[in-house]
Order: sequence, then structure tokens, then C-alpha cells
Amino acid sequence: MNKSAKMEQLEVLRVELEIFKQQHRDLDEAIHALEERGTGDLLTIRRLKKQKLALKDKIARIEDRILPDIIA
Repeated sequence: MNKSAKMEQLEVLRVELEIFKQQHRDLDEAIHALEERGTGDLLTIRRLKKQKLALKDKIARIEDRILPDIIA
């Protein structure tokens, strides 16, 4: 893979990372709103929390690809 393609791939990963982080924040706000108002049923809140955890895993994987651990 040439340097230009690698830079393009990193840019795509950064954009995906920002999208997933925004979705994670949105889910967090939705969960807090449902819990505070008491209007959400437990099943809905649990489903949203699972989605939030899945996004957290995706975020961690992308961050690892952008900044891999370097053993010194």
C-alpha cells in the first residue's frame, strides 16, 4: 500500500471514529433522559445500553488501528 492510500485510509478511519463517538454520546444522552423521566421501559434502556457498548468496542478497535501500541 502506498503512502497516499494509507493516508486516505487513516482519514476514513478518523471520520468513522468521529461518527461513532457522536452516536455514543447521543445514546448516552437518550439513556439518561429515559432514566431521569422514568418514561423508558427497562427493555428499551437495556437495548440502548447494549448498542452503546457495541459502539464503545468499535471506537476502541478504530483507535487501535489509528494509533497501534508500540512495544518499546
